[in-house]
Amino acid sequence: MREILNDLEAGDYLSDPDPVRRAQSQMRTPMPKRFYKDVAVEAGEGGYVVKLDGRSVKTPGKAVLALPTEAAAILVADEFAAQGENLDLATMPVYRLVNTAIDGVAADPQAVLEDILRFSSSDLLCYRADGPDTLVRRQNDAWDPVIDWARSALGARFNLAEGVIHVVQPRESIAVLGAHLNQRADPLRLAALHVMTTLTGSALLALAVDFGELDAEEAWKAAHVDEDFQAEQWGQDSEAVARRTNRRRDMMAAARLLPAIAPERA
Repeated sequence: MREILNDLEAGDYLSDPDPVRRAQSQMRTPMPKRFYKDVAVEAGEGGYVVKLDGRSVKTPGKAVLALPTEAAAILVADEFAAQGENLDLATMPVYRLVNTAIDGVAADPQAVLEDILRFSSSDLLCYRADGPDTLVRRQNDAWDPVIDWARSALGARFNLAEGVIHVVQPRESIAVLGAHLNQRADPLRLAALHVMTTLTGSALLALAVDFGELDAEEAWKAAHVDEDFQAEQWGQDSEAVARRTNRRRDMMAAARLLPAIAPERA
């Protein structure tokens, strides 16, 4: 299961951080030619399907790529329609996420749910800097409202710590998050939540986006308070910037998929 999820979350479809390995990989795996002209969405067996020149798109596992709503299928169709002469999977984050959900998450959703809960037991938002004051203030401003929301809206109280020393979270709070995730256990939704959790390091940020407490851009900025502060002090590395751009694209794709598969949020 982790291997399937890592295809997206570790950036295996994206550029390798090492430029030599990236160049070697690109030479070994040239992008396939675009083989279709027309892209359409049609209601079919199991939901809405994307069709390329009249043929249904299938996942790498050979399952028909069927989505529960037309809006979700249109997100995938738009990615296919936007391709040029070659197919570039890096520019198709919703398609890759849907493949992960159908071929991977659907086989064992409980394992994915439990992985999200493992993140919550050491959630990014619970580990605070002891200085400098500017960073402490930024963390508090970005993270405290989410911690407060989790306590008041979800009924989950989290302990905070300074530094990297592990702090044990109340089992009751983890159980509460598990109950909320069980209400969101369809594969597409879990896959999107898992992507946002792993990209931000925070299950609380992912759930805040799903509940509509934060938008995806707010959550992304909150997850990078530390990184942005360090960049202000020491500058930015071009490879790190490129990787962050790719990861942000996946974050926003997951956030777009959530309302598309369930327009009325629970």
